[in-house]
Amino acid sequence: MHIGDLAEATSLSQRTIRHYDEVGLLPATTRSEGGFRIYTESDLQRMLVIRSMKPLGFTLEEMGELLDTADTLAADKTDSEARAKLGAFIEQATAKREQLALNLRRADAFIQDLQGK
Repeated sequence: MHIGDLAEATSLSQRTIRHYDEVGLLPATTRSEGGFRIYTESDLQRMLVIRSMKPLGFTLEEMGELLDTADTLAADKTDSEARAKLGAFIEQATAKREQLALNLRRADAFIQDLQGK
């Protein structure tokens, strides 16, 4: 798929996808003869992982580490170091999600307070 298709499938801008390509987080699998980026279904799945990590506040470096860890586990499901890294990412994501949930509850309470005035 072309970058526009990937952008539509992920609800991300083409500019964001180009940025991820430029920083090496999600380089296009290949390029057309005209130099246009071509993405695969695998690239789409990786982009969806990146998109999920963004609101949790993971850095680009951490996103890359998780993708590398996932690649390692895809090649060898018994890799204990990769399993440990994945476990650490799960713990981080859980903690970040809990913080977001707390912030959302606070925002809801604030809105209710304003509506009551």
